[in-house]
Amino acid sequence: MGKESLAELIRKRSNIFALIMCLMGVVINMALNSLVSALDLPLYLDTVGTVLVAALGGYLPGVIVGFFTNAVKALSNPASLYYGTVNISIAFITPAFFSKGWHKKISGIIGMILLFTLIGGGLGALIPWLIEDISFDGEAVSSVIYETLHVSRGAAQFSAGLIRDLPDKAITVLLVLAAVRLIPESSRHLFRFSMWLQRPVAEDEAAHIGQSSVRVMSLRKKTLLVLGLSMATVAVAASSASLIIYTDALIDDHIRIAQGTARIAAGELNGDHIDDYLKSGGDTEEYRRLERELRNILVSTTDIKYLYVYKIMDDGCHVVFDLDETGEKPGDVIPFDEGFSEYIPDLLAGRAVDPIITNDRYGHLLTVYEPVYDSDGRCACYVGADVDVGKLAVMRRSFIAKSASIFLGFFVLLCTFVIWLVDYQLIIPINTVARGMNELTHASASQERMDEDVKMFRSLNIHTGDELENLYHSAGSMTRNQAEHLRSIRRLSDSTAKMQDGLIITMADLVESRDSDTGAHVQKTAAYVKIIVEGLKKKGYYLQKITPKFMSDVVRSAPLHDVGKINIPDEVLNKPGKLTDEEYEIMKTHTTAGKRIMENAISTVEGDNYLKEARNMAAYHHERWDGKGYPEGIHGEVIPLSARIMAVADVFDALTSPRVYKPAFPLEKALAILEEGKGTQFDPKCVEVFMDALPEVKVILKKYNKDM
Repeated sequence: MGKESLAELIRKRSNIFALIMCLMGVVINMALNSLVSALDLPLYLDTVGTVLVAALGGYLPGVIVGFFTNAVKALSNPASLYYGTVNISIAFITPAFFSKGWHKKISGIIGMILLFTLIGGGLGALIPWLIEDISFDGEAVSSVIYETLHVSRGAAQFSAGLIRDLPDKAITVLLVLAAVRLIPESSRHLFRFSMWLQRPVAEDEAAHIGQSSVRVMSLRKKTLLVLGLSMATVAVAASSASLIIYTDALIDDHIRIAQGTARIAAGELNGDHIDDYLKSGGDTEEYRRLERELRNILVSTTDIKYLYVYKIMDDGCHVVFDLDETGEKPGDVIPFDEGFSEYIPDLLAGRAVDPIITNDRYGHLLTVYEPVYDSDGRCACYVGADVDVGKLAVMRRSFIAKSASIFLGFFVLLCTFVIWLVDYQLIIPINTVARGMNELTHASASQERMDEDVKMFRSLNIHTGDELENLYHSAGSMTRNQAEHLRSIRRLSDSTAKMQDGLIITMADLVESRDSDTGAHVQKTAAYVKIIVEGLKKKGYYLQKITPKFMSDVVRSAPLHDVGKINIPDEVLNKPGKLTDEEYEIMKTHTTAGKRIMENAISTVEGDNYLKEARNMAAYHHERWDGKGYPEGIHGEVIPLSARIMAVADVFDALTSPRVYKPAFPLEKALAILEEGKGTQFDPKCVEVFMDALPEVKVILKKYNKDM
């Protein structure tokens, strides 16, 4: 098993151990909470495991413990789910006290207790105040504060929450501090989750890498801002839609309850006796019996605030039954309220009307009217059932508080996980690459130091599996190429100096023997060689061979292609007429002599490609494509490319330049000879690109051949 796989295995086991510690944190919370409940102590102790795991493992495992503690408690007590935000908030801020060492100071410990109390007691008191069907544990303390200090109910409840929660959080903090002291420093990393997608670094180094020095806003803040805004937008939209749906359903539900109650009450009444009830003023046994029946119907549901029976007449509502203790008496007339004005015609006509919402001297009410008919089918009166809309508002507020409590718990959990994931998957890898590139940028001139920096950059081992990893590999390739390029430059610089020394020695041998025609020949052939090699590159021929280095070497080596002529006697080299067979054989030896001279020079500059191409051109520029050349008779692409290029340049210059044995050929004839030799004497591609570059060729001819 390699070092990398072993490290990966350790990280995986670390995560498994961290998950086990999270589970143990939940168990500690549940066990201590069950213990104090069994002993009937005024404590909770359901955040001890949360604070302990957060102190040792950071905010992520702490938030996980806090969230799932309340989720487990909610199985037996659903109201616990609404307190998840309290536990999670405590988990989120705990690492700050321990990472900064505040837990080692008395002031830090007191501050931790007070802050935890403010969250647990203050927020914990606010939740039952907002949510209607949740009881407040400190009600007795709240009542004493309310009656003694004469403060508002809300202030009394908030104060009671703080007072009741203070000893709980003090004991929690002390228990955690004692446990932390028992756990060795070397083992605390096991409580942390790790998902390194690069070479793991120490905690302090990771914190340094995670910090960015930017002009406006770091990528981490931008990511969290986008996440927060996105989640907030979705939450607001979803909550608004849920609230609208809930409100509509709540109103519809209470309308049905009011309608059902009114129908039941209407079923108890006889429409033929309504006028008798009014005349008697309610002073009959039958009236009192009906009043008791209607009162039983009213008290059978807590959703109906008022239940009454009115006979609607032109002068107002004539009271038949009014079950409110302070209500009107039978026969009293109540004027129409403004909220009923549009319904009066239908009511006078005895028709059914839709539910009515009013806000008048009786309060904010939802009213349902159910007609009661006599034996002739005429509407004798209406049974009215009122629902307190203010109570519906309280229920809606409670719904909002419940939704917000649950959402905030999930929101903090999700944000915590995303922060952790963004740090490991994005921020730390990006900043690591940036820091590595910055070190390479400011590397010293020492090649050894640059090689070390490149090695360091490669050791980062970033493997996020996305565009960031591609960027890392591209940056790694760039840094390696940069280091190699600088290495080549340094080598070339050294080689150039050595080569110059070697050429000086070689040229000293040339002083004694010089071809009278080689003066401008070397300049022209070098220019033609440059034209040909650039043309091959442009057309995509021999791409693997024609590198920038090769092109430079060939052009710079061109003047040395006839260096072997230093060994040719003057009577042969400068003979004005045609050479004899013996003289021609002597002339051909300039290729082998040139090869030998260049190999001697190469021996003084080991491994330098510049001189190797010079050797190839000197040795093989008279070889032919069809294998009939000299000195070795090789053919086709077996001939070095630099020599094939030189062959075209050399012959063209020989044709277009005057010699002691001939005048210069016209351009057209020289080009025709080249074209004729394509595929036999010359590489066809070299001739092709030379012909394509005739404008450049003519510029060279005009520069050196005044008669052309």
